Amino acid sequence: MERFEYEISTHVGNAFTKLAYICSQEGVCSLEEVAGEEPQILVDLMNERGLQGWELIQLVSGKQGVMAFWKRRLISGGVL
Repeated sequence: MERFEYEISTHVGNAFTKLAYICSQEGVCSLEEVAGEEPQILVDLMNERGLQGWELIQLVSGKQGVMAFWKRRLISGGVL
C-alpha cells in the first residue's frame, strides 16, 4: 500500500503582486496582468520542492499571498 506525507507552505503576497487568476461567471478562467518574473518565481518554487520529492497538489492565491499544498510518497522507514 502506498503511503504519503503532506505539507502546506505559505508564501507572502509581495512576491506575487500581479498574479491573478480570474474566472468569469461562465467558468472561463485566465491569467490577467501577470508580471514577467512572477511565473518564474512559481517555477523556481516547484522545482526546488520537486527535487526534494514533493508533488504540487494545489495552489491557492489571495491578496495576502499564495498557499501551496504538497505531497510525497513514503517508503517504510522514510521518504522514497
